[in-house]
Amino acid sequence: SGNYYNQGEIRKKELEESCCVLGIPPSDVTVIDHRDLPDNPAVEWDTQLLATIVLEHIEAKNINLVVTFDAGGVSGHANHVSLYAAVRYRYCCLEITILSLWAGCRVLVLESVGLVRKYISFLDVPLSCLLPTDVLFILSEEETEQAKRAMRCHRSQLLWFRHLYVLFSRYMVVNSLRLL
Repeated sequence: SGNYYNQGEIRKKELEESCCVLGIPPSDVTVIDHRDLPDNPAVEWDTQLLATIVLEHIEAKNINLVVTFDAGGVSGHANHVSLYAAVRYRYCCLEITILSLWAGCRVLVLESVGLVRKYISFLDVPLSCLLPTDVLFILSEEETEQAKRAMRCHRSQLLWFRHLYVLFSRYMVVNSLRLL
């Protein structure tokens, strides 16, 4: 629930506000509040537990596309890395029951880039276009402003370095993803 600084309820509301800016209705937002999955940048979550929760959600919501972090978690955040590990564990698992649930579901993984590329904003677009990737999203100016408005909804997390992220991160303009 985002309770690392005991701000879980605040962060839930901020998430709903951010999703609203992006056109995602509250009924499509699920916050997992599990004692064994604490919001903590230094804690790696249990892969099997998280994989089970994600799989149950995919099945319950009939999801056909999952977008997650890669092994670098974009920022190295242990929870982000754990999410990738859990999705990869379940998606690559060869159990018959798992395959039947994943049959109609594809997984896209957001590629982490080095520090320089991460903070050169739109200047990363030409390089991203030249590098091999499965899916490349280049946001229009309007979409970039929408993404920035959505990020600003997370007021409790907007420390000085996150303001710089919103201004300079290539992820606000361009995202390269690969199929898992």
